[in-house]
Amino acid sequence: MSEVEYRQAQFSAPAGATDILLIRHGESAPARPDRPFRLVDGQGDPELAPAGQEHAQRVAERLADEPLDAIYVTTLQRTAQTAAPLAARLGVTPRVEPDLREVHLGEWEGGVFRQKVAQRDPVIQRMHAEQRWDVIPGAESAESLRNRVRTAIERLAAAHPDQRIAVFTHGGVIGEVFALATDSRPLAFLGANNGSISQIVVTDERWIVRRFNDSTHVDDGLSKTATALS
Repeated sequence: MSEVEYRQAQFSAPAGATDILLIRHGESAPARPDRPFRLVDGQGDPELAPAGQEHAQRVAERLADEPLDAIYVTTLQRTAQTAAPLAARLGVTPRVEPDLREVHLGEWEGGVFRQKVAQRDPVIQRMHAEQRWDVIPGAESAESLRNRVRTAIERLAAAHPDQRIAVFTHGGVIGEVFALATDSRPLAFLGANNGSISQIVVTDERWIVRRFNDSTHVDDGLSKTATALS
């Protein structure tokens, strides 16, 4: 009589769940004090830097053989430019999800935020200490960000049960998704690398974290310094 064995179970997405790959856009153009980024609906809209274009190609190579049922981008061009190589390979037209655009930085839009980070502005220190964006003058509140990100993820999940989708989005949004999924501090997951892949599985009852900041495909020196946003 054979001995009974119980092997470790492997993860299997629950029936009806949506598998969401969250890809941070590639590195965007540098901020220059004398040449602020153009604004789209009040938010900075830089294009990809050359390194970001390479990030986009590497994301496409990494995901080319993944079964994807849809690709989403935001209203800001850096996400569409990052998604473009993968969309071309798969013959898929990206859809736009406006509510997954980046955190609104109020008076620090247009590239000012990056300057303040580099200068170690006291407001940046306070932002991290208090775990909220709206210490920046005119910036989006924690409640506003949380509500729109939660609503957008739930909307995508409802539209894609039992499917896998790729969402090209932003560092602040990815951080908020993982804060919601884990009930962590609001900024605990801030700083995903450009071109990185994070993953959650969404059900009606919970959001299941599968990976965060998977960036092996871009980790060879293309972008050693990741900024929190933009």
